[in-house]
Amino acid sequence: MNITLHIGAHRCASTTFQQYLRQNVAALSSGSVGFWGPRRTRISLFAGLFPGPAAARGSNLRRRAEARVQMQLRQARAAGLGDLLVSDENVIGSTRHCLRRRSLYPAIGERMARVSAAFNGQIDRVVLVIRDQEQWWASACAYAVARGHPLPDAEILAEIAVDRRGWRDVITDLACAMPDAAIEVVPFERVAARPGALLELCAPVTAPDDHNARWLNRAPDLPRLRAALERRGEDPASLPPGAGRWHPFTAAQRAALRENHADDLFWLSAGADGLATLTEDPFRDRTGPSRSTEDNPRGQGHDSGQGNLAQSG
Repeated sequence: MNITLHIGAHRCASTTFQQYLRQNVAALSSGSVGFWGPRRTRISLFAGLFPGPAAARGSNLRRRAEARVQMQLRQARAAGLGDLLVSDENVIGSTRHCLRRRSLYPAIGERMARVSAAFNGQIDRVVLVIRDQEQWWASACAYAVARGHPLPDAEILAEIAVDRRGWRDVITDLACAMPDAAIEVVPFERVAARPGALLELCAPVTAPDDHNARWLNRAPDLPRLRAALERRGEDPASLPPGAGRWHPFTAAQRAALRENHADDLFWLSAGADGLATLTEDPFRDRTGPSRSTEDNPRGQGHDSGQGNLAQSG
């Protein structure tokens, strides 16, 4: 059984992809492809796998999580699955942890080493979707503010902008943690509105049509952010006027983040030191439907508070 792990990243249409997979479980099953998503991994399967307050209360929680994974892998093989697709962006950390550390997934190495051990080193491929860092951090900040976190001040934004850790470092840490897995990197722009294209990259199936084309869990725009601040008694005037996306960084900071991302793409295009493969766009002739601009659901209910997944530090 071939095992592919889709690890997001956050703010890269992962929720849309997972919703699409849930809607097409029957089509996947007909192609002998199994799917494990956040509703399975976060609530029960990976519980205790990562360090945190819960892990401190019992020394055997990690071992139990590893045993659960191995048991369910045996069941998947016994069911005759030829491929297993596991999708959960929280295995690499959280946007909250990135913001707290002012750095891009600083704990991915340790976390993915634990995931690899739970799968007994049997993960064949890891698929990572990356996004321009200026857009990624802006989306992460907006998402955090909408969920009750304070507005990042100028010092925090400056620290994020000068930090040189980028996707290259994330991928290098990932490759060190999982040296036997092939790492495939996909630009966010190629699959944001096309979950079927991402599915065909992750599994040997013909992707079903996406009849419910909606971009879930999008970052809230400025009017929604001002409304969120007002609801909790904060000054909505702390945000700039107007509508559209919130750009928390200065022009110079945005330029620095974009330059860092351009360096990462150049490294990937040049072969990524043999650590990863950049998939530019093998689906160029398969244009997906445009996403609706209407307000969309904010994502899975079980994600609220991220209470089922300990955050490593």
